[in-house]
Amino acid sequence: MEEMKGICVILVIFVGSFGWVGGDLQMGFYGSSCPKAERIVQDFVNQHIPNAPSLAATLIRMHFHDCFVRGCDGSILLNVTSSSGNQTEKVATPNQTVRGFDFIDRLKSLVEEECPGIVSCADIIALAARDSIAITGGPTWKVPTGRRDGLISNASEALAQIPAPFDNITILVQKFANKSLDLKDLVLLSGAHTIGISHCPSFSNRLYNFTGVGDQDPTLDSEYADNLRSRKCRTQNDNTTKVEMDPGSRKTFDLSYYALLLKRRGLFESDSALTRNSNTLAYINQLLRGSLQNFFSEFALSMEKMGQIEVKTGTTGEIRRNCAFVNS
Repeated sequence: MEEMKGICVILVIFVGSFGWVGGDLQMGFYGSSCPKAERIVQDFVNQHIPNAPSLAATLIRMHFHDCFVRGCDGSILLNVTSSSGNQTEKVATPNQTVRGFDFIDRLKSLVEEECPGIVSCADIIALAARDSIAITGGPTWKVPTGRRDGLISNASEALAQIPAPFDNITILVQKFANKSLDLKDLVLLSGAHTIGISHCPSFSNRLYNFTGVGDQDPTLDSEYADNLRSRKCRTQNDNTTKVEMDPGSRKTFDLSYYALLLKRRGLFESDSALTRNSNTLAYINQLLRGSLQNFFSEFALSMEKMGQIEVKTGTTGEIRRNCAFVNS
């Protein structure tokens, strides 16, 4: 009888463990249910992103912002509805300059035509972000799938949880730790600033009114600051001018961003903050001593880690029919 109890316990543990594993993300999750899904995403990305490479930076930013609020669940895509009146993540200040929603909608439509109600919007974001960076010459990484779409989206959570360009190192470390990401992940994921653009409100306080008395951020290289004031953000109220985050190299996924940090030419306070912590500074120097391929490999590992933040799997959440609305 005791032996039978032991066998039963082992079986319960085994079955329980197997079920838990089955509920996790896995490579090729749609292999049977929608075998063409990943190819549809990749083909569309490969067709369109080379003609609009700036979208690669947009899509990886969307993926990042999505994962930092309620996990990688597509909640960033949800529209405000008149019935609920709830302000969703999409309208939160950090997401007001996020683009690419139409691109994701077009991908969703293509996948729905092939396999209705099977592939989540959250997985489409993750796949599109990876494929867009890869096709523009950047790194690639593994994207296990099986994410399900969230039912809740809240603007106040996005404002509180997404790392901001004004954050100091203490706040950045805490926000990343809240998502089980460490200092190394902070440095590597910030490296995505090697491509793309920003707008003046994200950093103009460093040029015009850093401490509230009309001063400039002393940690910002003065020549770089003068250039930004004279050629880019000519007034403190400029809300439209686009500024490269990695000047001269914004279309190339490389190590230039880190080299600029050491020259005190990081555009955001959050960029500059990485040089004021001994551990993050040491890792920046380590990356710069290494090869581009090493950076790609390390970046890929952090992206894989980020892509699994608080994912919803199994029967949690849903598979949205339209990425902008929860299913009725």
